[in-house]
Amino acid sequence: MESGRPRLRAPTDADTVPVSVAVSLIELVARWGVTREALLAGSQVTVQDLEKASGRVPLASMNALMSRARELTGEPGLGFHLGLQKRISMYGFLGFAMMTSANLRECVELAVRFTPALSSWVCLRLDVEHDLASLAMEAQIDLGDVSDVVTLSLVVGLGHIASTLTGQAIDAVAEFEMAEPSYYARFAHVMPSARFGRPATRVLFPRSALDLPVATSDRAAMLLARAECERALAALVDDTQVSGRVRRVFEARGRLLSLNEAAAELGMSPRTLTRRLGAEGLTFSQLVERARREQALSLLQRRSLSLEEVTEELNYSTVPNFIRAFKRWTGTTPAFYRRGAARPSDA
Repeated sequence: MESGRPRLRAPTDADTVPVSVAVSLIELVARWGVTREALLAGSQVTVQDLEKASGRVPLASMNALMSRARELTGEPGLGFHLGLQKRISMYGFLGFAMMTSANLRECVELAVRFTPALSSWVCLRLDVEHDLASLAMEAQIDLGDVSDVVTLSLVVGLGHIASTLTGQAIDAVAEFEMAEPSYYARFAHVMPSARFGRPATRVLFPRSALDLPVATSDRAAMLLARAECERALAALVDDTQVSGRVRRVFEARGRLLSLNEAAAELGMSPRTLTRRLGAEGLTFSQLVERARREQALSLLQRRSLSLEEVTEELNYSTVPNFIRAFKRWTGTTPAFYRRGAARPSDA
């Protein structure tokens, strides 16, 4: 790591990854005859953990599993294998949003925005200049001796997914901060344009590729999935942030509270609550709007409720007022959103 870059921190108990990452690793090592039980032996990950569809695995435990998988298989280049077997469905609602996006640009922008909801390990950034686009990947956490596995898996996997979604091979160049691994020559055919020892880890590709349409595009379904991604991202709000505490007060009371009520619940004055929210760049009315939006998305999935009943539940005076608010939140109407919510099988 270059001296000018911030030092990577060690993983904490708060750093987790979706259980699908562990499941994917188990499926991979089976090719070498390594059983699930053998891989999990001595780890903090149990078979029961793997059966929770929306479960999470501590990042430190996942790193240990990666290291053990490398040892048991005798294959140092597991990152290439993991990347090539990546399925977009393993990313849950983010994967669903990406596969129903309009084009590659929208797909990448979704990945950039919502990757933090999947893992705190890396931040993505899309840069576009003249005829060249780049997707930069900046690590936040030290992954130790499996850093190469995870990094290569991410880069190879994203390239594989992009080609699958657009039906076209993307003419891209991958650059890595890490030195060239000793095993790269065996996998050079997978990523022949890779460059190692570069200033940053990123993928460079023609700007025109961003306009490639996604074959499975479906705007209504994408909006539904994106809403779920927003929920997941909002759930990551640190407990020490007063905005997160206000949100949990709303959830605990089962209704929206006034500024005075919320302040009383948190044991502070309305003025103090307003000041502390301002320090986070938020206002109380913005939190109420967010909560209303989340409640609206949930209510609209209950097909038994009429639009009038949803409007009343959200304390809007008229249906047109609610429709205007919903279009401001999501860019579409409640009816259009409902049509998308009624088609989960499209995934």
